[in-house]
Amino acid sequence: METKATNIETNWFKTWFDTSLYHLLYQDRNTSEAEAFIHNLLGFLQPKPGATILDLACGRGRHSRFLASKGFDVTGIDLSPANIKFAEQFESDQLSFFRHDMRKPFRINYFDYIFNFFTSFGYFIDRKDNLKTIKSVYSELKHSGIFVLDYLNPSYVRTNYTPREEKLIDGVKFRIYRRLKGDRIIKEIDIEKEGKQFYFMENVALMDFHDFEGLFEEAGLKIKAVFGDYEMNPFEPNSSSRCILVAEKI
Repeated sequence: METKATNIETNWFKTWFDTSLYHLLYQDRNTSEAEAFIHNLLGFLQPKPGATILDLACGRGRHSRFLASKGFDVTGIDLSPANIKFAEQFESDQLSFFRHDMRKPFRINYFDYIFNFFTSFGYFIDRKDNLKTIKSVYSELKHSGIFVLDYLNPSYVRTNYTPREEKLIDGVKFRIYRRLKGDRIIKEIDIEKEGKQFYFMENVALMDFHDFEGLFEEAGLKIKAVFGDYEMNPFEPNSSSRCILVAEKI
């Protein structure tokens, strides 16, 4: 039987992303950096006007909205009901949002491109769930469709992670503790708000290029390019901050 602690460690993503505290902690995420990365990525991919794009694990839809503003037909899916409810206010003829589990196929042979941005992967403990996700991506792509997965670089994380930090945001105190546990990076978040205590966790796999290469090959995707940062510089295994994979459905 799973203990409460084990359940939190395994299923943390089902609750944490759905809270206002999550969005408060990460409210300073750099939108201009995100848009610059998408601009660089589109310059590399050269998608046709009106191309169909799936934003996989879209959160509140900031990237979906930017893509739709570029004239693409964009769908965002996310497991969080609160995120999807928030994103729905921005829907248009070119932009729609749905609550959906990435491990299950969504629309078959439908999308020209599927994007998974900013380490929105690697949450599951069981490799079978990761494989289910990649196989679902394969089924959702059209023939020769492109999947882009933007992930952390494990070597960089192991060398550069900060074990402890504190933040005070709008009167809410966050104490953040990071540690390595086997092939995962765990972030424990103690929160004090209006005299009340909250606890959340992030637990993400330290998957490297070869891990993804195996998953993609098993699912039927072939890696065509790898970049090491949002400026689309070449991937350097020991020093790049990101591992951005571009794969094709074969």
